[in-house]
Parts: sequence; C-alpha cells; structure tokens
Amino acid sequence: MTTNKTIAKFQFITINHTDISHADQAIRAFKAGCKWVQLRMKDCSEQEIELEIKKILPVANAHNAILLINDNAELTLRTGAHGVHLGKNDLCPTEARKLLGPHFIIGGTANTFEDVLSLMNREVDYVGMGPFRFTTTKKNLSPVLGKEGYYQTMSQLMEMGKNIPIIAIGGILPNDIEDLLQSGIHGIAAAGAVLAENNIELNIQKYQQIIHS
Repeated sequence: MTTNKTIAKFQFITINHTDISHADQAIRAFKAGCKWVQLRMKDCSEQEIELEIKKILPVANAHNAILLINDNAELTLRTGAHGVHLGKNDLCPTEARKLLGPHFIIGGTANTFEDVLSLMNREVDYVGMGPFRFTTTKKNLSPVLGKEGYYQTMSQLMEMGKNIPIIAIGGILPNDIEDLLQSGIHGIAAAGAVLAENNIELNIQKYQQIIHS
C-alpha cells in the first residue's frame, strides 16, 4: 500500500455524538471536500470501531482522501486505513512505525516544545499540538496553549533549524485561524465545531475557505 503522505492543512476529527454516527460524520466530511479525517471513537470496542472503518474507508478512497485511526496501530494495519494518530499514553511512534512500515502516516500529540522534539526524534509525519483553548471533546486536557504557545514553539523550531508539520487543535473556531497560521503552523484540526447545528458541510466549507485563502 502507498499512501499520499501530504499532510492536509485542515483535519476533521470525529466525536461521540447522540445523533450522528462516526461513519456518517466522516462520510459527510469527505463528500463536503474534506481531505483528512481522524476517526476518534473513545470508549468504543475495537469491533465497533472496525465496523465504522469498513463503512468509511471506501468513501475516503473514492475521494482520494485520508482516514486516520486514533490510538490503534494494529487496527490501522488490519483494516488498511491510511494511518494512525497516537496520544501521549499510546504506543510509541517508533514501535508503530516498525509495525506499519514506511507508507502509513503516523501522527503524535504534543503539548510542549519538548514534546514536539521528542516526536520528531521518533519520526512521526506530523504533530497535533494543543489544546489551543479549553474544549469539552477531550478528557484529561493538557494545559491550554493559547496563540502565544504556538508562536513560541514555532519560533524555537525555527531557531534550531527544525521543521515538521504542526497541526493546531483544541476549540479552534474559524475566526482563530488567520492568527494561528501566521505563527508558521501547517494547519488546524477541528472536531465539535464542525458538527455545530448538524451542518457539517457548511462548517467544513467555512474552515477550508479561510485556511486555503
């Protein structure tokens, strides 16, 4: 398997929702033009997650888009999803790379500049760094970074001559994007805000218009 490893500037992360299944969230996102979805099914069994992947993956492939699985490298390999996003307490990215090989995308979660350096040493393809602000979609939230946190990290990376795609995450709204991108980050990820008023299509369009303008 060869996956396009270009890291999208806008990423949508599914959440547990009373009215919209994870598969429906992802499929609607892909059909609305989103090129990157992370399936994040917290407190669900592996069997439940696999069933959703089987619904989503053909649509992702049909739209030349990327489906990443949160936390589970083994399930990523088994289902043929395009990659995995690993939290701080998940499998080490180095071990995930041994399991998955070079063609899968591996991302990691960071809260500090030191986290970013550590992930770079473990050869991840991108870093999801946050939270930007308080968000209810994540339990055990790390310290909030605010705009200043991203500017500081990007400045430190630049000083060291290091570069990796940084994706800002955590309560980011459309009117936050321009300021955040000026820090030098690669892009942003959004979860709950995309589902607002059950208008996934319009919300994705808003985010992508700002990011790509």
